[in-house]
Amino acid sequence: MRLTTQDLVERAAGLVAEAARTGRTQVLGIAGPPGAGKSTLAATLVAALAPGTAVVVGMDGFHLSNAVLAAHGSRDRKGAVDTFDDAGYAALIGRIADRRPGDPAVYAPEFRREIEEPVAAGTEVADQPLVITEGNYLLVPDGAWPAARARMAEVWYLELPDAERLRRLVARHHAFGKPLPDAEAWARGSDQRNAELIATTRHAADLVVEPA
Repeated sequence: MRLTTQDLVERAAGLVAEAARTGRTQVLGIAGPPGAGKSTLAATLVAALAPGTAVVVGMDGFHLSNAVLAAHGSRDRKGAVDTFDDAGYAALIGRIADRRPGDPAVYAPEFRREIEEPVAAGTEVADQPLVITEGNYLLVPDGAWPAARARMAEVWYLELPDAERLRRLVARHHAFGKPLPDAEAWARGSDQRNAELIATTRHAADLVVEPA
């Protein structure tokens, strides 16, 4: 569905209103393949809503560390669905969804691209009525992913034409240190295999968002 940014902000504001009505934090998920613009959309929504209204908790904070991936022989598949702590992510989303105003803060891990590692307690969730969580695998029907999805008020699937998505993805990998040939190989190899899996979950979204 082609919606403007304002349309999406208004829909997110509806979840803020629901949080006020129920007294519980509302969780909005944004799913989609690598390079689709999930983190950009999440940041845009936070900036457009009133200060203190929303915070972003990324699924990428639950990447397994490079040391653990190496021990599992999975370092060259970093970003695949089995290279995340899905049970830990589901538990965190459950804690956030159960929060009421005045409860102790919940601290979420954060992924730092400059070091390619997750960092513990990088994001504080206090009394923000809306938590936006973005990541590739929010709609995957296996493992602990459905338990996380069950605690989200809505999940949007962000879709971008492949040519533009791949262009952005290559540029991002290159900007964070990969030589251009390696960035292109990773985007068209490991990332593309992940994107094909993620595309099979599109039908499960509450809303499919296409560029306006």
